[in-house]
Amino acid sequence: MTEPCNIAAALPRLARERPGQVAMRCPGAGGRYEVAITYAQLDARSDAIAAGLARRGIVRGTRTVVMVRPTPEFFLLMFALFKAGAVPVLVDPGIDKRALKQCLDEAQPGAFIGIPLAMLAKALLGWAKAARVRITTGRRAWLADATLAEVERDGADAGPQLADTGPDEVAGLLFTSGSTGVPKGVVYRHRHFVAQIEMLRAAFGIAPGGIDLPTFPPFALFDPALGLTSIIPDMDPTRPAKADPRKLHAAIARFGATQLFGSPALMRVLADHGEALPTVKRVTSAGAPVPPDVVAKMLALLPPDAQLWTPYGATECLPVAVIEGRELLTLRARTEAGAGTCVGRPVAPNQVRLIRIDDAPIADWDDALQVRPGDVGEITVAGPSATDSYFNRPAQTALAKMREALPDGSERIVHRMGDLGWCDGEGRLWFCGRKSQRVVVDARTTLCTEQVEPVFNTHPEVARTALVGVGRRGAQVPVLCVELAAGVDARAWPRIVGELRHLADGLVHTAKVQAFLRHPKPFPVDIRHNAKIGRERLAAWAATQSLEANA
Repeated sequence: MTEPCNIAAALPRLARERPGQVAMRCPGAGGRYEVAITYAQLDARSDAIAAGLARRGIVRGTRTVVMVRPTPEFFLLMFALFKAGAVPVLVDPGIDKRALKQCLDEAQPGAFIGIPLAMLAKALLGWAKAARVRITTGRRAWLADATLAEVERDGADAGPQLADTGPDEVAGLLFTSGSTGVPKGVVYRHRHFVAQIEMLRAAFGIAPGGIDLPTFPPFALFDPALGLTSIIPDMDPTRPAKADPRKLHAAIARFGATQLFGSPALMRVLADHGEALPTVKRVTSAGAPVPPDVVAKMLALLPPDAQLWTPYGATECLPVAVIEGRELLTLRARTEAGAGTCVGRPVAPNQVRLIRIDDAPIADWDDALQVRPGDVGEITVAGPSATDSYFNRPAQTALAKMREALPDGSERIVHRMGDLGWCDGEGRLWFCGRKSQRVVVDARTTLCTEQVEPVFNTHPEVARTALVGVGRRGAQVPVLCVELAAGVDARAWPRIVGELRHLADGLVHTAKVQAFLRHPKPFPVDIRHNAKIGRERLAAWAATQSLEANA
């Protein structure tokens, strides 16, 4: 019998094959990992919750907001919703409250499941008014129709639950991080999730039985389908840069974690902590380019045969390309000379192509759109994990999606990443920055953030830099915002500026930068990974400063 196209379809099979294997361990009170759920329990309990939800009206196709912390309830709920064929709606709770309300309203959910604090916010702030079913993970049905515990009891005698979902049925709405605007709801179909699992398995050689420490909760949803055990870390997933490395190391050592996923900010926390990771064989870091110094430090902490992968992708399409840390380090000098950041080779069967830079919609693919080999263009990808629309955002969908006619008469979606890059002669993709963050100085000169900033980031007294443009695009003044390293005296700024100017000498990507501004605080970063610099906010700040005094 063929399994339905559903990320939860692996659970019944794994429950039969390895019922006693722990699927996930979660920290409880005081960070103690007394909560362990086996594959058999995950399967049976998610069946009961799916049946209980159905009895309350959450059924196939019901869009359901999930605002639950990464506890056992979150994972049980997500698999229950997938089994039911319902459509979970995930939004980062830490985004601007007005944007959050807009996202929830756009999703038009029929149900809302949340922790007590989320239920209170829903009532006070008018979140998701269309949601007719309200479930809380709290002990009492406060501001809700029922508790999750009651839902699970209601469905305890229902038996196996798994909707026969098809590849094109909507499986979820995952909102982007909103690092460059109001988050958009990416429509995931069941085939997209299934494709992601297979591409990740093949790209990284993941075999069942491993033990994973995923510090970004949605990635933990892949682990059961891959036959892994998830160790949910004792940390705030919305603040990876603030994670306590001692707690992470304690979990890794206690359970013998063999792989680790985290943002570049989380990698820096572990790299700076400097403690060896002898059991970890595979590290994966995504969300933004991983600085070379972090890659080098992490590799030094891992066993000699371990691998550190930095996949490139986005909520709309993941994975797109991947590179291993050692190869990345061999290209470090080129990055620091203005080439951009190499993100590796496309993950099969993706087709990555570069088109001319254009801010307008392009309805249909045309081979004539492509740039010459070696030229910078906008990155596009066509492949099984490339999503095809944003929910209730037709204008944004038109900007990001193209339709391509195929020789067999069918068609596919080509996703425009909104990123700039180029391909080298060895088939590697180089990331140059976000298209919306490029600085257009004049008709002949466009500067890309990832070709400029790494040059200046080599300065030993600089923590990081951010290129922004002040003024009208086409006549922008390129400004480098600078965050000094910890402990550097601000009085050294005039000397540092002179040294930064010297770094720019003779490099085509940096010579146009004339204004340097010391930012008095740490740069703003995205809520999801704490790694993407908020250049739009920095540009607004730079526009209020005196550029002449810093030119």
